[in-house]
Amino acid sequence: MKTVLKISLISISIVVLLFILFLAFFTITDYKPDAISGIYNSDHPDTLKTGDTLTVITWNIGYAGLGYEMDFFYDGGEKVRTTNENTQKNLSEISNFLSNTCKPGFILLQEVDKKSKRTYFIDETKHLAGLFKEFFVFFAPNYKVSFVPLPFTSPMGFVSSGLFSLSEPDPLESVRLDLPGEYSWPMKVFMLDRCILLNRYPINNGKEFVLLNIHNSAFDDGRLKKQEMEFIRNFVISEYQKGNFIVAGGDWNQHPPGLTDGKFNKPDEYANFLLTGIDINFLPEQWQWCFDNEVPTNRSLRTSFDKKTSGTTIIDFFLLSPNLETISIKTYDLEFQNSDHNPVRIKFVIN
Repeated sequence: MKTVLKISLISISIVVLLFILFLAFFTITDYKPDAISGIYNSDHPDTLKTGDTLTVITWNIGYAGLGYEMDFFYDGGEKVRTTNENTQKNLSEISNFLSNTCKPGFILLQEVDKKSKRTYFIDETKHLAGLFKEFFVFFAPNYKVSFVPLPFTSPMGFVSSGLFSLSEPDPLESVRLDLPGEYSWPMKVFMLDRCILLNRYPINNGKEFVLLNIHNSAFDDGRLKKQEMEFIRNFVISEYQKGNFIVAGGDWNQHPPGLTDGKFNKPDEYANFLLTGIDINFLPEQWQWCFDNEVPTNRSLRTSFDKKTSGTTIIDFFLLSPNLETISIKTYDLEFQNSDHNPVRIKFVIN
């Protein structure tokens, strides 16, 4: 009996020690980005002109792994990743849409994998850059984890993913801005490090066009998004006070101000995702929240997509400073065939 007890205690001690070593290793090697990380600088940037009409498209491509057939364990589903074949198909169709349908001057993408187990280690940044050889491309990591242990029965494993911006004009600079807030330890070791991918372009009036690629927190109790939004508000107001022209677009993981309640299917299907809205008074009245109120941009991943029953809403949109004139805003209804998000395009004029 004593021998059995001794063996049991030794076994438990080994398991506990291995678990402590596991957490220690990933805590020490955790990705800790600087507050500001330079990505690119140009000695000969392209100068935009007042009166120019610009087009920007934003799309969370769901790492080409969240097509219509997918549910996802974080959203109350069961699956971790789709097949390699589906991933390749989704990436191909996403690429075809971007290169043949929209033809914007600027593209803001979220959830683009550089090298991840969930996408069979396909470098999606390299693939997309190859389609837009005439564009400048920029990548800002926001999810770098050597091993994501969830779900325990089929761990997500290695993830390297982030924000990806493509630009026809050559920017003055591109930087990664780290966003404030983090999960408590040890959860933060395995979660995203949210950021903004910022590009600046000179304008012929001596000011700058400031373009922000946004992807805010999703699975939190609201505290992280609040800190992130306060950072964004202070930043855009500061830039506007300098006379600059600002566009922020992406996946905000919350409703825009003025979204019609009950417009789409059963938002309560977002069981594990606190779906809140931005307060109408978050910014002064002249700032423009631009979204297409007729087409949803996101669907619940609780189940595979069903147009009649799946929860849908709008969380992908643009914020424009008062000195820009909006011409049009359009969400392309792709019925979530290749991503759990639809792409959104905006046209505007620099006044």
